[in-house]
Amino acid sequence: MYPLVAPSILAADFANLQRDVEMLNVSEADYIHVDVMDGVFVPNISFGIPVTYLAAFRKAGADSLTVHVEATDRLSETLNEIRSLGAKAGVAINPESPISLLKEVVLEVDLICVMSVNPGFGGQKFMETSYAKVSELKELLLRKGSKAKIEVDGGIGDQQASRLIQAGADILVAGSYIFKANDPLACIADLKRIK
Repeated sequence: MYPLVAPSILAADFANLQRDVEMLNVSEADYIHVDVMDGVFVPNISFGIPVTYLAAFRKAGADSLTVHVEATDRLSETLNEIRSLGAKAGVAINPESPISLLKEVVLEVDLICVMSVNPGFGGQKFMETSYAKVSELKELLLRKGSKAKIEVDGGIGDQQASRLIQAGADILVAGSYIFKANDPLACIADLKRIK
């Protein structure tokens, strides 16, 4: 099975964001991944406070909205709100958080994002413990009968891609690896062909 590829525009050139998004639109990328940092859950701000509301992102065209399991004590309610907006609902989990936090919502989500770096800063090194975490999540999804896709985000390049796919990942988010490449289009195409 080949992976879906979601370039993270957090690593794009913000001074030439239109150019980089247009490049992604003609690439083989399956999605464009937008990291929203609010200055609360993580210390940085990426796209700012005025655009961190679910309805605003949906209105702007987001097909899928993902919330961190650690960011709310009303996760099911938030997932229901996302679905009521007509978007696919996703949940992300931090590297240090156990997969067991997800057991009650795996049938409510379309996507689970395993963070393979600590959220809030682009360009971090991939955490090797992520392979086992993806495998554990895949086992949980199979056991519960969930059709949720597994996305992995952070520090991913060609060195990690194959092993992540074998562990059960469906979607690879790559930022710096793509946007710092000499040929981002070829980089995306190569990632899509990794088994």
